[in-house]
Amino acid sequence: MPKETKPNSAFMKPIQPDPALAKIVGASPLPRTELTKKIWEYIKKNNLQEKRVIKADAALEAVFNGKKQVDMFELTRLVNTHIVK
Repeated sequence: MPKETKPNSAFMKPIQPDPALAKIVGASPLPRTELTKKIWEYIKKNNLQEKRVIKADAALEAVFNGKKQVDMFELTRLVNTHIVK
């Protein structure tokens, strides 16, 4: 019989975005998985992805700490700096 896998509680624990990130994902605490999903929806809706590069509009520039563009691997690290601990 296969073992039942439990969801990773660290990913499901609601996290609080700071004001800069809240402009993109909303001000309510939400699980990290949902936060990531909302960021990518925003990027795609506003056509800000060019291959592996994410271009910043005014809202994302605040999350990117002033950078005009970042690669998709740097995105996670920058978003993590905008989570209220």
